[in-house]
Amino acid sequence: MAIVLKEVNSRSELKKFIKFPFSLYKGNNFWVPPLIFDEIKTLSKKKNPAFDFCDAKYWLAYKNGEIVGRIAGIINHNYNTKWNQKSARFGWIDFIDDEEVSKSLIMQVINWAKENGMGKIHGPLGFTDLDGEGMLIEGFNELSTFGSIYNHPYYQKHMEKLGFEKDADWVEYLVYFNPNIEGPEKVSRIAKTVAERNHLHVLKVKKAKEMLPYAREIFYLINEAYKNLYGFVELSDKQIDMYVKAYFGFIKPDYVPIVLDSNNKVVGFGITMPSLSVAVQKSKGRLLPFGFIHILSAMKNNPNVDLYLTAVKPEWQNKGVNAIIINEVNDVFVKNNIQKVETNRELEENSKIQAQWKFFENRLHKRRRCYKKSI
Repeated sequence: MAIVLKEVNSRSELKKFIKFPFSLYKGNNFWVPPLIFDEIKTLSKKKNPAFDFCDAKYWLAYKNGEIVGRIAGIINHNYNTKWNQKSARFGWIDFIDDEEVSKSLIMQVINWAKENGMGKIHGPLGFTDLDGEGMLIEGFNELSTFGSIYNHPYYQKHMEKLGFEKDADWVEYLVYFNPNIEGPEKVSRIAKTVAERNHLHVLKVKKAKEMLPYAREIFYLINEAYKNLYGFVELSDKQIDMYVKAYFGFIKPDYVPIVLDSNNKVVGFGITMPSLSVAVQKSKGRLLPFGFIHILSAMKNNPNVDLYLTAVKPEWQNKGVNAIIINEVNDVFVKNNIQKVETNRELEENSKIQAQWKFFENRLHKRRRCYKKSI
């Protein structure tokens, strides 16, 4: 039976697009679903400010009347201007183990990209670097983190058969936190020396809303610190406002150390959160009617945490600011009996970040890949 591709043009079709992985990964203990309302917001032209500089289309693949795959095609014009490229992205790619399906999906994006004057496609990538990135190629039997991509092992074989090559790899570490080893003590000594020498201090607040005056500064710092990393595109003010509104209301201040200079300007920060993976699995991607209860529970008495973002101003890098951030996080981990830390994705060549984990027992347990192909 032939594969039929249909472009997503309505809200009901968008919901089908979002919900397809729920059936594809049913019974899989390692896949963590997205929050459905969050996916709708990200993929909606009316709600996501990335559409100020992005074009996108979504397609569903049908076989015998059943949905068997999905894919998004994205052209990020700011990315192409910054990196002097003519590239289209593919993302939100999922398919059954059928080479006819994967080929049909990829060819749809290639043809669309060619029609728009592009000479290359790469992915999986989202609209921004805060979306899920990279196809999993190692670590299929490891619990996924909330907001990251999980996929079946056969995806890699399909991509390589379609002529795709490696563009970039990210690695992820599982760090085992033990306050009784030498690492945390050594970090503490370094942090104290660095803070005193450079007149730095850590913001101390009790409520998330007290951090709001620093929220925009944090995202401007992300733009500055990440600007030369693979594929990064600076966030616009509208995007920053969206992320602040979406996430700063429920972060736990203790888990987000912000390092300030003598003028109370942000020089570095780290964002960690209690792991939401199991809670979101239990919620099945919905906050209502009872999903939020699982998430609230995960925010308390949780021995596992996820590290989302760390950034230090370029002029302060290699001066020990990371030690201050890690030391603050260590204190929170001791207080909350944390046992494991998931680093989330780091570019494989980012030795500065990976050097932080040498103070602790750790293992590299996941690898994900961005593929590329000239068209």
